[in-house]
Amino acid sequence: MKFMRNTLAKIIFVLLLSVFFISGKVETALQNEINELSSDSVLVHGAWGLCVMTADSGKLIAYHNMQQSLIPASTLKILTTGAAIGLLGPAFKYETTIEYDGIYDSINGIIKGNVYLHGAGDPTLNSFRYATGDTISLFESLPFRLAWKGIKKIEGNIIGDASCFADNPIPDGWTWSDIGQYYGAGTCGLSYSDNSVSIYFNSNNEDSCNITHTKPVLEGVTYKSDVTANAQRDEALVYGAPFGNIYYVHGYIPKGKKEFEVKASHPDPAYQCAKDFYDLCGKMISIVGKPTTVRRMEVLNEKVNKNRKILSIIYSSPLSDIIVKTNINSDNTYTEQLLRTLGNVKGSGGTTEAGILVVKKYWKSLGVNLDGLYMTDGSGLSRSNGITPLVQTTILQKISKQKWFPAFLKSLPVAGKSGTMSSLCVGSLAENNMQAKTGYINRARGFAGYVKTKSGKLVCFSLLANNYDCSATVMKKKLERILVAIANLN
Repeated sequence: MKFMRNTLAKIIFVLLLSVFFISGKVETALQNEINELSSDSVLVHGAWGLCVMTADSGKLIAYHNMQQSLIPASTLKILTTGAAIGLLGPAFKYETTIEYDGIYDSINGIIKGNVYLHGAGDPTLNSFRYATGDTISLFESLPFRLAWKGIKKIEGNIIGDASCFADNPIPDGWTWSDIGQYYGAGTCGLSYSDNSVSIYFNSNNEDSCNITHTKPVLEGVTYKSDVTANAQRDEALVYGAPFGNIYYVHGYIPKGKKEFEVKASHPDPAYQCAKDFYDLCGKMISIVGKPTTVRRMEVLNEKVNKNRKILSIIYSSPLSDIIVKTNINSDNTYTEQLLRTLGNVKGSGGTTEAGILVVKKYWKSLGVNLDGLYMTDGSGLSRSNGITPLVQTTILQKISKQKWFPAFLKSLPVAGKSGTMSSLCVGSLAENNMQAKTGYINRARGFAGYVKTKSGKLVCFSLLANNYDCSATVMKKKLERILVAIANLN
């Protein structure tokens, strides 16, 4: 019996050991960090997983719960942006077209019909991420383009056409507390100004913070606020639905601010685009009609003419640059625009669901087993998403073999230097050496990316933690220790 107990104990020990690492392949520092986090009381009610493999051969180096599906938060963006650049190519550019129906009287410079802003899903149109100071924006130059063509009068409406995407802009699984915020701005086929709006408060009176104005000015939209000024930072939340006309603002902002900005999602970006274009054109071109959108016309059963001619085309920056803006800044709106673009260009239509099917099909085509992957959006904002560290690391390994890998790698924040990794791993071997996509939503943190180890070997990794009993900052520090240990591998 004693022999059997000893044998059983040895078997259990070996099995437990295999959960944490591959025997003989993990060095003491990383092994110790894995063991320490595995026994940490803050994860008694939670879960975490790790997978580390070589980029050249895909050989596993270390793992813990690597086949457990965990909430990835924004590390999910790797799947969407990787599939986008893989399927569309680094040089892909969006084309937003300025079109007209009816007749163009070129002699008198009159368009006897409507002018359309026909979107293709470009997330960068008038985006603050492409702001150039006082230089006139690409969008603001459009009226000049029309004037240069000799157009003096438009005898019709200015119509925003966002029909390349489905009207429902919000993916399933996004919460009511997210969709009113700037980071929860939904998609739009005619995305404009990051699909966001700024609400300005005067907080000089601590008991009553008044909304002074919004930028842009929103027609027919009312903001109701019970915001008070007793916070050190922006703790205000905006609640409202897409295409709605009443938004509620609740929470706290710092006191003593004459003009404090709270950013929120825009209820109708396509209309805002049409209205701003209408206002800009009106300064140099006579317009008989009004600004509107295809969606609004369809609601009113008004005829939408699809027989149009192109006046001008706005080209976006190349996709390789767009994914840098997306991943470095962890931009949810950019990512969801890319996902629906994949559905529209490579799938059955401009919906979230079609985009997800395209993304999954692409990774399967590269030989990735997607067991344990659950996608309800492309950005990771939904808590319904799930992925295993093994799946995520395998995808990173496949990416490292693609000819566009350098362009993708450029999009990942650098430890101690840029984006959401700028404050991490400072003073360690990982600083300026590790590049990873970070992820954070309530009770979910993660890191996924690449690092050159002490020996110069490039490795891929995925590190995810959910439902921990500590603050997000404390958990980040605990995971940071594992990141540093990975970088120190020989």
